[in-house]
Amino acid sequence: MDLPYLVYTTPRTLPPAASVPGRVVVLDLAFAAAGMGTPFEEVTLPFIEALGDRLAAWVDHHDHELQARYAADPRFHLATKADHGACPEMVTPALVAEAGPIDTIVTHLDLDGLYAAAKWILGGHEPYPGADADARAVDTRESQPGPVGALLDQAVRARFRDTPLKNRIVRYLVGGLRDAEHRAVIEEAAAEFARVRGETERLASRYERRGRVAYVDARHAKGPFDKTDLLLHGQTLAAVAMVRHSGMITVAAAFGSGLDFIRLFGLEGGMPTRVSLPESRLDEALAKINGA
Repeated sequence: MDLPYLVYTTPRTLPPAASVPGRVVVLDLAFAAAGMGTPFEEVTLPFIEALGDRLAAWVDHHDHELQARYAADPRFHLATKADHGACPEMVTPALVAEAGPIDTIVTHLDLDGLYAAAKWILGGHEPYPGADADARAVDTRESQPGPVGALLDQAVRARFRDTPLKNRIVRYLVGGLRDAEHRAVIEEAAAEFARVRGETERLASRYERRGRVAYVDARHAKGPFDKTDLLLHGQTLAAVAMVRHSGMITVAAAFGSGLDFIRLFGLEGGMPTRVSLPESRLDEALAKINGA
């Protein structure tokens, strides 16, 4: 099967519209938020306007206050994390048929985005029974994925910026998990995750309590680590986990905690229970969480 042109990106680093050919579908990409230094008006809106009629569909499940602006545009299928824990479950045969032929898929570079892309290519059908459940388990961390989901999750987390690997994973999914060569490369990448896990565990041992927050400074990490797993460990120590790394702080709480960091920190959009802020807001963030 011929695949469309695939672009893996993030809400803050959308590609130039002129660089993506033909009709475009956007999957699992939240609208940019001002709190990250990349306002919607400077990042998302210019991309939408530059694509114009070439935008076939935009499917996403991340909270954002500006979603209502596109409620009347049939190309936009926008939900919240509470509505849909992962994006692939939003990709249905009816939606794919409604969008019509596409040439490019612009998708989030995490596993959820890869599953969504594969499902779109397959006309809205799961690449294997339980694929939607695996994507939801990985994206919400509320349950454990099956063997295939766990393998692909570890491979992606070990080589998060490896575009050729992502292409292999999409092709492996689209091909019904039958390609032995793709499987071997994916397994090799997944095996590397053991080193990532080791550094994650080392950093986890360095958590310190700051009121309601378990805080760890990961600026001097000795190698790649898994931020999601690190945050989850922090949440076993306190109501809120906070990781400082690469000029940012990431704050997270349990999905059903009722905490809304979007509102607390005055952000435009994102997941209410997990946000990232410039590290310059560290003292402010600690004060607001502990004073809430």
